[in-house]
Parts: sequence; C-alpha cells; structure tokens
Amino acid sequence: MTDTPNRLELIEALAIRNTEAIAALTTKVDSLTDNVNDLTDNVTRVLGRSAILDDVLLELRDSHEQHQQNFEEHQRNFERHQQNFTEHQQTTNAALNSLEAILLQLIRIFPQS
Repeated sequence: MTDTPNRLELIEALAIRNTEAIAALTTKVDSLTDNVNDLTDNVTRVLGRSAILDDVLLELRDSHEQHQQNFEEHQRNFERHQQNFTEHQQTTNAALNSLEAILLQLIRIFPQS
C-alpha cells in the first residue's frame, strides 16, 4: 500500500507541473497573439501607405508625361519662332540693302551742293 500514496503524489506533482506548463504556454500564446496583432496592424498600415504611394506615383507619371509633352510643344514653338525670326531678319536685311542701294542712287543723281 505504500505504492499507492507515492503514485498519487507522483500524479499530483505531474498535474501541478502540467498546470504550470499550461499557464506558461498560455502566457506565451497571449504574447504571440499580441505580437501577431501588432504585426497585422503594421502590415495594414504599410499596405495602406503603399496604396497611397502607388496612387501618388501614378499621378507623378501622368504629370511627368504631361510636362514632357508641354516641353516638347514649347521646344517646337521655340524652333518655329527662331525660324520666323531668322526669316524676318533676312527680309529686313534685304529691305535695308534695297534702301541703301536706292539711297546711293539718289545721292548719285542728286549730289549735295
């Protein structure tokens, strides 16, 4: 009969150890749950920011394309104005040369007294 109390004590000791182990595991599970919740919150925030940044990036691409088109149009306009200026300058120079020739003829015809 001495075996019976020893077995009961052993079973009781095992039950206490199991209870303590379960309590420790429960604390660890609670801590892991908190960590998972924090991680989930962080992931949700990062994904939200990522979506916003994706939208901003798309707007920047559209804006860049529009600015590029505007720049190309302004460059074409500048080249056209430059060509017009050159043509006007040539026309003006030709007109001045003609006026100079006319003036020289007038001076020859009507010399100064």
